[in-house]
Amino acid sequence: MQLLSALALLAATLTPALAGETPWQEVAPGVKLRLISSGQVKPDGKTLLGLEISMPENTKTYWRVPGETGLPTVLDFTGSSGVTDHHIVWPYPKRDETDGYLDYVYYGPLVLPIAVTVSDEAAAAEIFTTLGVCSEICVPAQAHFSLKLDDAEPDRPNGLRIRQALALAPMPWDGKAAPIGAVRYDNADRMLAIELGDAAVDPASLIVATASGEPLFGAPQKSPEPNLVLIPILGKSEPIDLENQDIQLTFMTDMGAFEVTRAISGAGD
Repeated sequence: MQLLSALALLAATLTPALAGETPWQEVAPGVKLRLISSGQVKPDGKTLLGLEISMPENTKTYWRVPGETGLPTVLDFTGSSGVTDHHIVWPYPKRDETDGYLDYVYYGPLVLPIAVTVSDEAAAAEIFTTLGVCSEICVPAQAHFSLKLDDAEPDRPNGLRIRQALALAPMPWDGKAAPIGAVRYDNADRMLAIELGDAAVDPASLIVATASGEPLFGAPQKSPEPNLVLIPILGKSEPIDLENQDIQLTFMTDMGAFEVTRAISGAGD
């Protein structure tokens, strides 16, 4: 009887979760991860997952561009079946400047939404994840999740929590006036000069990043010219050719976070 009980416990441990969530996994002291799911694949093959992170308010992890000292979050879907595409939908982060270094972070409990496209209803996620976790020390945390993506019934509570996290992600700008005008690069001063086109944009909230995260751009600085924000380039001393390179500009307004894309002009002038 004891042997049968032990085998049953082992089988329960090894069997992938079939509901809209996996068991919690402790990855660092006081830090746990799990994968949650809406439990429903739409007719177009779209579904939503969430990497849920339970951690103390003084513990942080990192945005898609982690910054000068942060560690990037990596999701490896290689072992998944029926998954054709996936990407994290990043909520607007906090700018963290500690000991002279700039990072983009999240503190405390967090859900990172993951938009997934599948090719059939029997799709299942097999994910290896690595992310940086920092409190007094910084460690690369790792976890492995297995989860069926389409349940008999939607997981409405987890689906709601994922959609709440999605609401914190930057939206495409839909206002009448363009929020950001021209973006120019001054190679001599190693600064981007960004024209603000709408008073709704909070200049101090502006985050600039390329798709690759390189080079790393710093915190906004005031300019003597009205409606102009200066953004320095961090950590590189050699000249950089940024002409015509696309950058993403993320910013806050009273209506939430928004994001636009602009091409840099004037590089090397």
